[in-house]
Amino acid sequence: MKHIYLNLKRFDVPAEYGGVNRLAPVADWGKVIVEAVQEGLKAYDPKEAEFAIYFPEAHLLAAAAAKKEDSPIQIGCQSVYRMDTAVGGNFGAFTTNRTASAMVAAGCSTTIIGHCEERNDKAGILAEAGVTDTHAVNRLLNQEIKCAVSRGMKVLYCIGEKSEEQENWQQVLGEQLTLGLQDVDTSKVVIAYEPVWSIGPGKTPADREYITKIARFVKEKTGGLDIVYGGGLKKDNAAMLASIPEIDGGLIALTRFVGEIGFYPEEYLGIISLYMGK
Repeated sequence: MKHIYLNLKRFDVPAEYGGVNRLAPVADWGKVIVEAVQEGLKAYDPKEAEFAIYFPEAHLLAAAAAKKEDSPIQIGCQSVYRMDTAVGGNFGAFTTNRTASAMVAAGCSTTIIGHCEERNDKAGILAEAGVTDTHAVNRLLNQEIKCAVSRGMKVLYCIGEKSEEQENWQQVLGEQLTLGLQDVDTSKVVIAYEPVWSIGPGKTPADREYITKIARFVKEKTGGLDIVYGGGLKKDNAAMLASIPEIDGGLIALTRFVGEIGFYPEEYLGIISLYMGK
């Protein structure tokens, strides 16, 4: 099974506000994306490939409403809170937070947890509080994963090392896996590897050899969990990633990196076609 994921981050922000959305008015953005891609994704055997799209929370209802009954798209949210509602317990006192129960009720069947941007945010908050425990972020993510899985959600769990961590990559990634997945039912988990050190303008992308090394390590460490490349599946690397037996898919974000950069549905479908070889 190949897993093709799409993280739309904050790509809904209009260009006049510094964003990259030239696709649709914000109120229609989620609906437009689902309607633009769901028919094209039917070209792939659902036994061979699954497709999930992680939307900013404001767009979940419109995206779910636009999803047809036979659509291959799984609607996803961008992480969940580390606590949840419960019958006879807390019924919703979670101001500003996305509980797993709320996300399932909104139509989500999957979530992305531990993205490097989420990790940075949590680490920054902990640092402001004077917390120097390097394992704290992984423990918080572990709680989020447990909440998601307990609600029946699939989880894309992101791991990755920064430039200053490359020398100790085995320890860093090993701890992210061990602590993040502790006591988790991993039958609903797919791992995404983000080479944080290689992501961004002017940086050298991770090559085939390095990605293969990491994928083999992750599979050995997790007992063979599926792993996708989270450093950005794109037109330029689709064929290379497809040639790595240990890689089970990829995480797409931007589809265009020059000119009017942003996410464009037809280019998204083109990247998938290149990766899947049809």
